[in-house]
Amino acid sequence: MNDNIWKPNVTVAALVERGGRYLLVEEETNDGIRLNQPAGHLDENESLVAACARETLEESAWQFVPTALVGVYQWRRPQGDVTYLRFAFAGTLGMFDAQRKLDSGILRTVWMTPEEIRATQDRHRSPLIWQCVEDHMRGRRFPLDLVRHYDN
Repeated sequence: MNDNIWKPNVTVAALVERGGRYLLVEEETNDGIRLNQPAGHLDENESLVAACARETLEESAWQFVPTALVGVYQWRRPQGDVTYLRFAFAGTLGMFDAQRKLDSGILRTVWMTPEEIRATQDRHRSPLIWQCVEDHMRGRRFPLDLVRHYDN
C-alpha cells in the first residue's frame, strides 16, 4: 500500500471589511514577511465555519462570525510541494481583545483599502488574497448551509 497519499491542505480565510478597508495580517513565512487574510488550517473534528471564527480570533484578536461563503479556491504553490483548498467566508466583526496575544508568526494586523491590497500583491502569501477580495467586492455570497458539517 502506498503511504504517500496526496491530500490538499484545507484552510479557511475571513474576509473582514469595515469602512472600505479589509483586515489583513502581516506574518512571517518561509518566503519572508507576507500579507494574508486572517486564515489557517482546519483542525480535526472542527467545522469550516468554526475554524474561520477561531483562526480570525487567534490571528487578529477580533471576534468574527461567518455569515456567508465567498468562495472555494484551489491553489498549488509554484514549488509544487503543497496544494491548498481554501474556504473563504464573509461575516460580522465582533469585539476586539486588546489583551490577546496573536498567534506565533503573526507580526501585526493591518486595515487596507482594496487599492492598497492590489498594490501589494508581491507581498501576498498567495494569489488567493487578492482573488478573495475581488470576489467579496463583487458581492459573491453563498449561504452557509452550502457547507455541511456532520459530527460522528
